[in-house]
Amino acid sequence: MAKIGEFIYPWGGGHYARMMRLDGALGGGHEIHYASKGHVYEKLLERFPGGGDRIHEVLMPTPVDGRSGPSVALSLANLLLPVAGNPPLVRQVAGYLRQERRIYDRERFDLVINDGDMGSNVLAKNRGIPSLFVTNQFRPRLYGTRAYLYPPLVFVSRQIEKATRILVADSPPPNTLCEYNLNLTPEAERKTEYVGHFAGPEPAPAERTDLERLVEGSDFGYWMRTGDRPTNEGTGRRYEEAFRLGGMGRERRVVSHARADPGIDCVTGADGRRYGISEALDRKVDWLQIDVGYLTERERHTVVDGCRYAVSNGSHTVMGELLGRGRPVIGMPVYDEHTNNVRWAEERGLGVLARGPAQAAAAVARIRRDYARFEEALAGFAAGFARDGAENAARAAREALEAKR
Repeated sequence: MAKIGEFIYPWGGGHYARMMRLDGALGGGHEIHYASKGHVYEKLLERFPGGGDRIHEVLMPTPVDGRSGPSVALSLANLLLPVAGNPPLVRQVAGYLRQERRIYDRERFDLVINDGDMGSNVLAKNRGIPSLFVTNQFRPRLYGTRAYLYPPLVFVSRQIEKATRILVADSPPPNTLCEYNLNLTPEAERKTEYVGHFAGPEPAPAERTDLERLVEGSDFGYWMRTGDRPTNEGTGRRYEEAFRLGGMGRERRVVSHARADPGIDCVTGADGRRYGISEALDRKVDWLQIDVGYLTERERHTVVDGCRYAVSNGSHTVMGELLGRGRPVIGMPVYDEHTNNVRWAEERGLGVLARGPAQAAAAVARIRRDYARFEEALAGFAAGFARDGAENAARAAREALEAKR
């Protein structure tokens, strides 16, 4: 039985989602170990009860949170100084690599799959262990105000290059959504494969929930709050500001909060009153806004397929899900990776980049006005959209194990 180590970067939810879908495509017959921290580590413990000996907590360095997402200023200060309870980054890096080194030496993996954790690439190369690096970033395009981040990006990309193979979780060119976040060097390009988006399977048929019944046949926008708490809350504040702007007063919307808190679930009617979801369905309420803490997989598919457009921060996993299902996207980016994804989509007529609430409200009007044009562009994009990333990554893993025998 092959022993596989999966090192999952704990920033956001996309890394975890990709690895779980990869595991599903890989099938049984392998002993898989996982390493991460924070919310990803907690999710792994919940998903694999009784598998604690295969789930390792590793304190991987992550950016320092600000009020509305990762703070560049605080993260730079944390290079040499303790910030918000985080030791200086140089100590964090040394500590987390020692943790991973102990896991490597104890488990003696046959294959390592790293989603976002470039430090594990270095350990795998030094020990002659084949490694796959799953990513949608290499050297992201920076904008004028962030030029000082270029040296760290070069350093990180050089560590990514040490992987045996680089698997880009996106469609091959010219349909590569994360194109502006790659900028591959010749060495990296030589070992890179575009495996496709890690799209989840269609949910099994089931009786519709009250939420699904409530949105059926309605014309609405889907506003997604995602990311860690500061990013999520900052996004929510910008959404609420957009809702108060002229022209948005009668714009129906479903707002998902990405929090497993049923206390969030409520319906705001056109009469200004609040209702429970089931109550609003029973009373046939003329609804304006539906807030839901956490959508099930089936509900999310229903909402995406039924919405007129979707609003998100522009994260790669979410953008792939939305564009892959033919929904025009309004992107309100939090940092440069998001901006690159949304700008790429806007240039191809698949969505609109909105820097703030006023631009988001204007984007809603633009999409409604030119909807046929967006539909045409999305149909062309769909023809080259690769959604079988999990299956292709699993194939690459099997090939690496076979070559090692």
